[in-house]
Amino acid sequence: MVIVLNNHELIARDVKLKDQNEKTELSFYFKVTSETYHDITVLLYENDFRVQIPEKNITFSATIGQYATSINNLYEEGKEGDFFLLLVEK
Repeated sequence: MVIVLNNHELIARDVKLKDQNEKTELSFYFKVTSETYHDITVLLYENDFRVQIPEKNITFSATIGQYATSINNLYEEGKEGDFFLLLVEK
């Protein structure tokens, strides 16, 4: 499923969307390569997102509730890691 954060498309898997305390929560995993690592981390450091899920016609503003990665050093060429995000509606 495609998830768009601030006009940046991510190919997400294990997508979970729920309402928690009258706010939307979206969690998902996505792949990050050594080639995309810098752009993704710059995007995530913004921590102020316009979230779009085109397939479900959903749009909302969110910040990061949880974040995790399977690998620490994606600066090494040819590496790939799994990132996890839990986004919480503002």
